[in-house]
Amino acid sequence: MALKDQISEFISPALHKAGYFLEDVNLVSPGQHRIVTVIVDGASALNLDQVTVASKLVSELLDDAPFMGETPFTLEVTSPGIDRPLTLPRHFAKNVDRLLKVTKTDGEVVTGRILSNSEVDVTLTVTEKKDVKEVTISLVDIKRAQVEIEFNRKDGDK
Repeated sequence: MALKDQISEFISPALHKAGYFLEDVNLVSPGQHRIVTVIVDGASALNLDQVTVASKLVSELLDDAPFMGETPFTLEVTSPGIDRPLTLPRHFAKNVDRLLKVTKTDGEVVTGRILSNSEVDVTLTVTEKKDVKEVTISLVDIKRAQVEIEFNRKDGDK
């Protein structure tokens, strides 16, 4: 089993028990040193204190993990960036009311505000020429979905 998979399987249960989700593990080995990057997420956006707690948890686990061997490593624990594509139902749920750009598998691009989601689809409020409509897109029809950054949005803007 690859080291990345061993790390994922080893730390995932502890992170889940602490209320976090393991998004990904990345390994880089420049020379005789490894850089292990662990990306964690939560039901809502993580703050710095929560990332610190997750970092300590992962560090303690990996320091004692026999499969890490003798090669020194640097651990980086982070949360996903805003540019991360949304792929799982929980990603859409935590971004309700955010502006989303969806590229469908047929090439159509739909931009709208996330109204709701389920395990199989996402519903957007789409505004086209002052006409507001709801569009429901099946998750299997999504090639890429990404939150659009809004700099000038006011709290009352929906």
